[in-house]
Amino acid sequence: MRVTRPMLALTGAVAALALAGCGSGGDGEDQVPPTATGSLEHLAAEAKCEPNMQTDADTIRQALCGEGRDKYVLATFATDRGQREWLNTAKDYGGYYLVGRKWVAVGEERTVTDLRSTLGGTMEEGSEHMNPGGSHNQGGHHG
Repeated sequence: MRVTRPMLALTGAVAALALAGCGSGGDGEDQVPPTATGSLEHLAAEAKCEPNMQTDADTIRQALCGEGRDKYVLATFATDRGQREWLNTAKDYGGYYLVGRKWVAVGEERTVTDLRSTLGGTMEEGSEHMNPGGSHNQGGHHG
């Protein structure tokens, strides 16, 4: 299956809008392990997720993990550039992103903060104007 940039942007936008929200919880900064690496299946296993595959293409593999408020999207990328292009587009739609080398997890702030204690990575936030309660979303990154 050939995936085009507009398709990737749409996928990222849908994921961000579906999962965006203001969670509550700890700061997650205390115990951050080294950033995990590997295939989507390996990362999912580390996170104790049974991935529900949504996209399986040469440039991006994407799955849904978790349930309810703990649901998140886990995506892996063939290249660093592809990952950054996807993030730059998806972040326009708000949301919270846990970013590792060639992978991203997208979900509510609480969910990706908790996931960081397992997978490591860097927290990034989407566009402030697209997140409800944007006063605590500064559109930057942490870590």
